[in-house]
Amino acid sequence: MPLVVPGMLNTNDAQGSKEEWMSKLAGKKISDSTSDVNSFSKKDLPESHRILKPGDAMTMDHRPDRLNVHLDQSGIVHDVNFG
Repeated sequence: MPLVVPGMLNTNDAQGSKEEWMSKLAGKKISDSTSDVNSFSKKDLPESHRILKPGDAMTMDHRPDRLNVHLDQSGIVHDVNFG
């Protein structure tokens, strides 16, 4: 039987899965303007998101609907997760 925790819903279906976002973002830079082969526009990310560079401070609150976009030293997306 699955564990059911009140107030915890899987909202990733509405936002897309980690795999979907990795296929869209991996290897690209995040830009303020339009998306192209080498970049992805911030405006096309879910409303609830944060972009994290190496060494950035981040809160530890868990928000299952928030997309976390992890960049490498060059500003290129290397991972995403929800939380």
